[in-house]
Amino acid sequence: MRSSDHVRIGRAAEMLGVTVDTIRRWAEAGRLTVTRTEGGQRLVPIGEVARLIGERRQATTDRPIVAQSARNRFAGIVVRVEKDRVAAVVEVLAGPHRLVSLMTAEAVDELGLKVGDEAICVVKSTNVVVEIPSSRESRT
Repeated sequence: MRSSDHVRIGRAAEMLGVTVDTIRRWAEAGRLTVTRTEGGQRLVPIGEVARLIGERRQATTDRPIVAQSARNRFAGIVVRVEKDRVAAVVEVLAGPHRLVSLMTAEAVDELGLKVGDEAICVVKSTNVVVEIPSSRESRT
């Protein structure tokens, strides 16, 4: 058992947002694996903490959005999804607009995005740059 693979129950409780007593009850009920050092100190495997955090995140339902400030909403179709282990590029064709979003690979997985899916791109920007293209005729 490596100490880097485990945390003390106080730290586990802090990470999970519960009390130390709750950690002890979960261990007694078999919901959480706890090991003991030779001195009797309780340690929680970091994998157990991660598992419980994941379970709690999946069990939590987000409240539905009833209003938002973003007004630039573009309904379209996903035409490209490129994903590696960390990041992803998602391209959506929305009418004459081509929108490209850079997001985490985890977000793509959670949304279940794939080519052909309907999607709505919401654009909220604090900066808009306006450029003037050169004319086709040379300026003299």
